[in-house]
Amino acid sequence: MTGKGFLKIILIIIQLLLVSTLRAQLIEADTIQSAQEIPEKEAPNAHSPRKATIYSAVLPGLGQVYNKKYWKVPVIYLGFGTIAYFINWNNDNYQLFRRGYFDLIDDDPETQGYLEIEAVRRNNYDLNNPTHFNNLRTALMRQKDYFRRNRDLLFIGMVGFYGLNIIDASVDAHFFDFDISDDLTLKWEPSLMQIDNNFVYCINFRFSF
Repeated sequence: MTGKGFLKIILIIIQLLLVSTLRAQLIEADTIQSAQEIPEKEAPNAHSPRKATIYSAVLPGLGQVYNKKYWKVPVIYLGFGTIAYFINWNNDNYQLFRRGYFDLIDDDPETQGYLEIEAVRRNNYDLNNPTHFNNLRTALMRQKDYFRRNRDLLFIGMVGFYGLNIIDASVDAHFFDFDISDDLTLKWEPSLMQIDNNFVYCINFRFSF
């Protein structure tokens, strides 16, 4: 992709982000104005974003149930299950290569954990050959570090996914009772934007309220 093409994509994305921000500001301003004109007391059983946040923090998916977004619960647990599966898979491989690596360098002929690795058996390394020994040691160390890094990154991903589950519940709860008026409409239409004497297609959004 050329520099101009990349710039065009960036500008289109910025336009969409600005439109999205404008929409949020319009909704917020309209809501604040309505609240000032017609002050109302919060209902005793009003939907609580705080409760949704706490529920999902205590048990992932519970906040989504509270928000009546039941379809999100299996998605959340599918995500956790997938991450957990690959954490376990990478950890098993890390332990396998770690054991093989340390068995190789401990100078004890009785410890041969590296022979549990199929690739090692298949290549028939001659450990009496210094070149073969060094190649095997380097390969085991690299694989050991590779699977450990993947496992650790997946742990971080698990924490991030847990946080995303909480944020999702909180955001949904904030908009649970939100009702867009019939007077608020969104229209979009294709248009052309001039960039560096070239025209590119983009999308224009129009709000009326």
